[in-house]
Amino acid sequence: MSGALGPLPAALDVHPRIAMQILRHSKIAVTMEIYTHVPSESTRKALRKLGKHLGNQADPT
Repeated sequence: MSGALGPLPAALDVHPRIAMQILRHSKIAVTMEIYTHVPSESTRKALRKLGKHLGNQADPT
């Protein structure tokens, strides 16, 4: 699952150590391998849509 979510914290400008905790990596090197991947514009667009969708899910009202 972390492979699918890995770029999301980077796209949202989350600190790498926080991303490491979210992704449940035991070593920062693993997080940085994924985290430093620069997503394409289409990836960023998809992540924004996902973030908006997840944001709506968190607010049931």
